[in-house]
Amino acid sequence: MIDLLELDRRVDGASDAVATTLTLPLDKRIRSRQRVVLDDGREAGVFLARGETLRDGDLLGSRDGTIVRVSAAAEPVSEVRCDDALLLARACYHLGNRHVALQVAPGLLRYAHDHVLDDMLRGLGLQPVRVEAPFEPEPGAYGGSAHGHGH
Repeated sequence: MIDLLELDRRVDGASDAVATTLTLPLDKRIRSRQRVVLDDGREAGVFLARGETLRDGDLLGSRDGTIVRVSAAAEPVSEVRCDDALLLARACYHLGNRHVALQVAPGLLRYAHDHVLDDMLRGLGLQPVRVEAPFEPEPGAYGGSAHGHGH
């Protein structure tokens, strides 16, 4: 078993050294200690500082020099696309009041699929769609993890 102990967010120039990938959904990327199966079938243990959240593209390293690139798995999310920045801001406000982990990009919002939240956004005039996609929520203004408080 490979012990993955180091996290490196500097992806420049490291692609030649990557031995394999590790594809995980968000609920696994927020765990700092866990046993995993790498995409090539080898077993590994992840041992990171508490509170560290793995992001798509992060590199994990072992004592023996093995480098593994983290990949965000596709998972069920609700996606809202809209060109109206004010309407998207209102959606962010209401989702934020519910402490929802939220991925924000130009014209796009994603959150863990929840039909109640979908209905709330429909009430604002948006059209959420359930899709399978990688989920990379905002890490938090104070450097916290990507999930809501205390969850």
